[in-house]
Parts: sequence; C-alpha cells; structure tokens
Amino acid sequence: MYKVGLSTPCARVTDEAFAAYHAAGITVAEISDNIDGYAHLDYVKLREIAEKHGITLHSMHLPFSPFTEIDVSNPALADRTVEYYRGLMENGTGAGVRIFVLHPSGEPIREQRELRMKTAKNSLARLADIADALGAVIAVENLPRTCLGRSSSEIAELLSAHSSLRACFDTNHLLEENTFDFMRNIGGKIITTHISDYDFVNERHWLPGEGKVDWQGVIAVLSEIGYSGPWVYELGLACPKTILRDRDLAYDDFVLNASELFAGKEPTVFSRPKPNLGWWE
Repeated sequence: MYKVGLSTPCARVTDEAFAAYHAAGITVAEISDNIDGYAHLDYVKLREIAEKHGITLHSMHLPFSPFTEIDVSNPALADRTVEYYRGLMENGTGAGVRIFVLHPSGEPIREQRELRMKTAKNSLARLADIADALGAVIAVENLPRTCLGRSSSEIAELLSAHSSLRACFDTNHLLEENTFDFMRNIGGKIITTHISDYDFVNERHWLPGEGKVDWQGVIAVLSEIGYSGPWVYELGLACPKTILRDRDLAYDDFVLNASELFAGKEPTVFSRPKPNLGWWE
C-alpha cells in the first residue's frame, strides 16, 4: 500500500545498516539527528550508500534542539536558525533529499504565543523560498503540548505563510484534537508521515499496536485525503523507558507491522504496559 520507511540517525548511515534495510524490505529513509550528528554526516557517502542499496532518501528532519540554539519561532534565534537550515538543505538536496521536515517551535511556550506564531510564519516563508530555489519542500510537523502546531488550526495558520509549505503528520503528537479531524482538516497538504503509537497522554513513540491509535482508521483517512507518500516509522530499535518489551526491535519488525496493518490485521505485539507510567519517563 505505502512504501515503508524509517527515521535514520546519521550514525546509522552505514553500508551494513542500509543493506539490512534492503533485506528487511525498508525502501525509504528519513535522515534525522541533532546538530552534532549532522556536523559529522558525509553527504556524498550518504547518497552512494542509499543508491547502492535501493533506499530512497525521502526526507531530512531538520534539527530542533537545543531550544536555546535552534528555534524558528524565537525572535532572538530565528535568523540564525534559518541560515543554519539553509546550509543543511543545500547539503541535503545535493544528496537527493527533496522534503525537509521542520518543527515550527521549541517549548515551552506559555507567553507571547501570538509573537512566536508571527515569527515562525516569517521564518517558514523564508525557508519555503529557499526550498523552492533548491527544488525542495518544507513539511511542517504537528507538535504536542505547548509547542506551535499542536492542532490543525495552528498547522493551517503556519502553512498559510507560503503556498509551497506542506505538512508532516506525526501520529503520536496530537493531545488536544481527534486524529481524524486533524487529518481531514489538513488534507492534501500532508506529504509525509511520522508513524508511532501512544497512550493519548503524552508522546511515546511506540510501535503501532502498543498504544491507543486506531490504525485502520488512520489508513482509511489517509486514503480518503489522497495521501501517496511513505509510511515512515519514527521510533528507535531500543525499548524506551515507557513500555516493557520482550526484546528490542529489529528492522523486520517494522515491515511486518506495516504489512499487518495494511492487510487490516491486528499487529503483532510483544510488549506489556509499564505500571504507573508517568507523564514523562
């Protein structure tokens, strides 16, 4: 149904890892890391390894932390952040990436939300112009808690800053709005995904089936809105502190999970809820 992808830290861009992606049936990679990870990324090698193993470099997740250094919504950091992102986008497009996923703010934002939204929109408009010149697209990600973009109305406002802006739908970030309402309200602006499950209390980045998301509903609405991008898992192989798994994940688990969901089946789960799970763990 959809090509299966995986969020990929820069350190995992190796011949062995991408060979394992190919063997498992993962055909799409989103490169995602922090400032340090990108500082050491060899973009020429990245493209060579991806082409060798038939992996599409679908997207690059622009760094979003530390919030004291990177934030397109912070008036004191916006200009510096836009220029930093420009360099990453130039390098990324050179490697073949055409979609750049972006967090519209850091957090917490408890005051001056209107100013932060105005600053973010100005930054996004500038970045969209840069992306246009590079033959690329900015995909604004919906975020949880006090971040900008925590609802479809805020994402729509952010996207209104430039006609070229699009959205990345993160399935485990919605804490204030029904998943299906969000998807329908943003509709065809969604061009990529971050797939993971959660408990509706806080973001968790669990494997689908470990949380409360109605996955058959998600797949149905994606079809309804005409989504044609990949199904990109955004969770690590190691078990997070928020759940109890019998073992760490393997690349095969993502492809099995996707195939079961696409076939309308209950996904295989080998985890157990963690007792007395806190809001943060």
